[in-house]
Formats: sequence, C-alpha cells, structure tokens
Amino acid sequence: MTKRIATTSSSRPSPWLAAIALSALLAIAGSYLSPWLHYVFKPLTTLLIVAMLLRRGGEAEPEADRGSGYRRAILIGLLLSTLGDVFLMLPGDWFVFGLGSFLCAHVAYLVGLTRRAPWFAALWPFPAYAALAAAVLAVLWPHLPGALRPPVIAYVIVLAAMAAQAAAVWRHRADRATALAALGGAFFVVSDATLAIDRFAAPFAAAPAAVLATYWIAQTLIALSVRRG
Repeated sequence: MTKRIATTSSSRPSPWLAAIALSALLAIAGSYLSPWLHYVFKPLTTLLIVAMLLRRGGEAEPEADRGSGYRRAILIGLLLSTLGDVFLMLPGDWFVFGLGSFLCAHVAYLVGLTRRAPWFAALWPFPAYAALAAAVLAVLWPHLPGALRPPVIAYVIVLAAMAAQAAAVWRHRADRATALAALGGAFFVVSDATLAIDRFAAPFAAAPAAVLATYWIAQTLIALSVRRG
C-alpha cells in the first residue's frame, strides 16, 4: 500500500510543475546573467517536461485517444523541441537548424492532433490563425534576409496549422485534454511571434523572459493534454 501511494504521489503533476517552473526561472535568469546557467537549464526544463510525460504514463489517457498514437507523437515533438533548444542557444548561427527542429516538432504535434479529430473538424480556427500568421509575416518581411524567407514561411504555416488544428479538436471534442492542447498551441504562437519580432524586427530587453515563459507554458500544456485528469 505504501509503495502504491508513493507511486501515485510521484505521478501527480504538481511536483513536476514546480520543478519545471524552477528550472525555467533559472534558465530565464541565466539568459540575462550567466550563459552557463542558461546552457544548463534551458534544455533541462524541456527535458523535465518530457520526464513528466513519461513518468505519468498513458494509463489515464482519454478513452478516445487510447491506441491513437497521440502520446507518442507528443513525446517525439518534445524531444525534437529539446534539440531545437540546444541549436538556438549554441554559439554561432544555428538558427536554421533550430527552426528545422521546431518545424519537425510541430509536424509531430500536428500528426498527433489529427489522431484526435479529422482536419477541419471546426473551420473558424484556420482562417483566424492564417490571418494572425499573415500579420506576423507582414511585420517580419522587410527585415528577413532573403535566404531565410522560405524556411520562415514554411515554419509559420506549420505552426499556424498546428495551433488551428488544436483549437479545432477542442471545439470538436470539448474536453479538458483538448482544451489544454488548444491553449498550448496558442501560447506557442505567442512565443514564436515574440521571438521572431525580437530577432528580426524590433529587439526589446524583456524578449528572452517573454519568449521562454510562454514557450514552456505551451510545452507544459501540450504535455498535460495527453491525460484526461
């Protein structure tokens, strides 16, 4: 009985969320104060989200998701995101490699989301996110180097499609798990739009904190969306 209670307690999200939040705060502080602190805690924060997903297991997945591959797709997306974290913090210009890693992560999330509901299960999120993506590109376009324009366009399309599909799935199923994924997709759009504007159009001092905070909120919500409770 003691072992069972300990196992159940360790699988609850609260201790994991506290660890993720502490690691995120240290990574954000490091982005301003110490490169080495940032190098350690930036990938560690995303890996803690991976660990939370693995430790909590799939036994409490919503009935509709069992056997769908949703949990596996989210895990793959988180691991690809960790690779993107590393590329974006390396000395030198690894931006395209980071962009490619996150593009693949969003493809993994998108595949998982299409296992929960078919494409366009609700229509309104797609024009809404398309309009938002077009507005961000309009701001970035004069500042983007020519060689970066094609990969950035591809990334924005995939990111917007992922967020729109997450919102469509939520409207289709209207449960807690899909609501978390939809909110995670929205936070991802905010994070990446902030990063792009800071990097290419209008740098500002609070950008690292804003980008990383919204990024890890997004990833945590997406990881939590695997379970119903």
